Amino acid sequence: MATAALGMQKLLQVGTKIVGVGRNYAAHAKELGNAVPKEPVLFLKPTSSYLDNGGTILIPHPLESLHHEVELAVVIGKKARDVPEASAMDYIGGLMRVPFRLCEIRSLVYGERDWDHMRYCFLSGYALALDMTAREIQASAKSAGLPWTVAKGQDTFTPISSIPNDLFANQNDLFAMNFVQLPKSAVPDPDNLELWLKVDDEIRQKGPTKDMIFKIPFLISYISAIMTLFEGDVILTGTPPGVSPVKAGQKVTAGITGLVDVQFNCEKRKRPGN
Repeated sequence: MATAALGMQKLLQVGTKIVGVGRNYAAHAKELGNAVPKEPVLFLKPTSSYLDNGGTILIPHPLESLHHEVELAVVIGKKARDVPEASAMDYIGGLMRVPFRLCEIRSLVYGERDWDHMRYCFLSGYALALDMTAREIQASAKSAGLPWTVAKGQDTFTPISSIPNDLFANQNDLFAMNFVQLPKSAVPDPDNLELWLKVDDEIRQKGPTKDMIFKIPFLISYISAIMTLFEGDVILTGTPPGVSPVKAGQKVTAGITGLVDVQFNCEKRKRPGN
């Protein structure tokens, strides 16, 4: 099984939801004509919207473009409910339970029988993600006081970084390979990262995570007081300014400076029946 396919399967099996945080960078809120929020603006995206690195973002009919939003994604490592802000970072990354069937497959690959050991594998703490948005649909929904699900939840609307094939090569462990790329140890200070995004060769977004209005510990605590977060759930922490349209035929490249980068092509989705 290909690494990317295994990672996608794992994230879909374990994660239950994607929690988006809107307007978490003041400059982005202002560029769209929105007030800077006094508390987090939350929305949900389905896990079916994930797209692995190198995939194709599909622009649905009749839209001609989507807006890109580059974000730091936080991956929850264990069940979180009513988490105090002081201990919130302890819930990022860690170990996750592997379905028993995957343990059986591993036994065939490596000849191992240590089931208790094999039922767990490493779950990274962070990823680079895009929150693709059908801005026209979102604007219409906002004006009518309706949710943003159709604008943000369609297939391929959450592109996310995937693991390089050689990251765990020395461990000879197929099941340590996971969909999201950055272990918690690789990001000692998530408030000191630079996010960037290019469309073709043009820089569109570039900004530091220190500009988040609501920091990660507060977000985890706040969200977990509203809904239980489970291992594999992902929080999209907001986007810096510079969001703009991307059209079919264009290439989107994005990253966290010095840590990870991703690349996606954009195409029009074929109409059903065509």
